[in-house]
Amino acid sequence: MASLTTSLHVNKKALFDYEIVQGYEAGIKLTGPEVKSVRAKQCNLKGSYVSLASGRPILKGLHISPYEHLPHKLGIDPSADREIFLHKKTIDYLTGKLKEKGFSLIPTEVYSKGNLIKISVALARGRKVFEKKQVLKERDVNRDMEREIGRY
Repeated sequence: MASLTTSLHVNKKALFDYEIVQGYEAGIKLTGPEVKSVRAKQCNLKGSYVSLASGRPILKGLHISPYEHLPHKLGIDPSADREIFLHKKTIDYLTGKLKEKGFSLIPTEVYSKGNLIKISVALARGRKVFEKKQVLKERDVNRDMEREIGRY
């Protein structure tokens, strides 16, 4: 039986700013109140990235708002660095790729898979300004074509 996946947050800005080369599924280390906040869609991936410090992938810049029904909110840092879990071979491969010029490791989506919270990370190459403009032009042309096809 396939486990049910539910998208909780998509990093649309990163999908526009970067050209995705390869995607990976990773687990993320969270506390109980953080899991409840993420399930309530109280997280933001904008500006976040993954660094491979000392061979351990660390997600930086993920903002998870404190759970609103928690009676005490002491000691909770919404923007704390969080450890993510990948296979050792994948970490070794990504370490080599990140040393090449132009590659970054970015989170693209947070989703639940069964009872687990997963994060989709992607090896990506940054787009230049003219490439972003070209993507916008292509979207406009495709939208206009779909509109014209819909009329007939």
